[in-house]
Amino acid sequence: MSGTLHVVATPLGNLEDLSPRARSVIATARLVACEDTRRTAKLLARFAIDVPMLAVHKFSEFERLEPVLAVLRRGEDVALVSDGGTPAISDPGALLVAAAHAEGIRVSPVPGPSAVAALLSASGLPADRFVFEGFLPHRAGERRRRLRELATETRTWVIYEAPHRLLAALDDLDEVIGSRTVVLGRELTKMHETILRGTPAELRAALGEDDVRGEIVIAIAGHDPSAAPPLDTDDPIGVVWREALSAAGGDAREALKRASKATGLKRPDLWRRLGERGLVSRAARTDRR
Repeated sequence: MSGTLHVVATPLGNLEDLSPRARSVIATARLVACEDTRRTAKLLARFAIDVPMLAVHKFSEFERLEPVLAVLRRGEDVALVSDGGTPAISDPGALLVAAAHAEGIRVSPVPGPSAVAALLSASGLPADRFVFEGFLPHRAGERRRRLRELATETRTWVIYEAPHRLLAALDDLDEVIGSRTVVLGRELTKMHETILRGTPAELRAALGEDDVRGEIVIAIAGHDPSAAPPLDTDDPIGVVWREALSAAGGDAREALKRASKATGLKRPDLWRRLGERGLVSRAARTDRR
């Protein structure tokens, strides 16, 4: 009989959020596979837990598979943890979990803290259905392109962002989604926890030019198909489309005729470009086809 790989959620910051079950599972495991032994050592010390640790982070996860699997094959349990929150969700762990499944080793979740769930619960945004996007692309152009793709998503969507890219990301959000509601959570459950709610421009102004530190999670209200998209004066196609739509009294088909004539673009090509800019909804583009 093999052991069990326990996927254990650990506190985002406040160590008192460690559940009794999570504490018991970690304390009785033969090994703790963790993202950073220094961070996990503080957690173990807080609860007087003495269990060997092995660093299994994004740079070592593949090479550490065999040592961890060897423990499980011997019939002993392993607790997989990240630096905070739930492992394998924008954190290392998925590779190890997949390898355990492939060998028929039991995998058992020990649920608990999650930055995504924590922010959604305090956001006031609809969360009966939502999309988790993880980290946005690092490069500015790729980030803006991905945001334009997400702009027509009607469900609430959640992203992570690095503190040194946060101000630029808010500027991009302001450009792409305009006055839509955004909720920003920083250092959730920690001493300097901050939750801000407003438009991207309002959040940008609230943060000022100071260096932002800590872990960031952002929830964005979904697109309302009945709302007019923000006018981008630097985008001639967007300007022409808005004018054509207004002149046509909101009739998309008539507006498409007018905008096609004004831009010299064929209607299918113009429709595709409008969709890429988030100026027509995904449902409308499907109807058009």
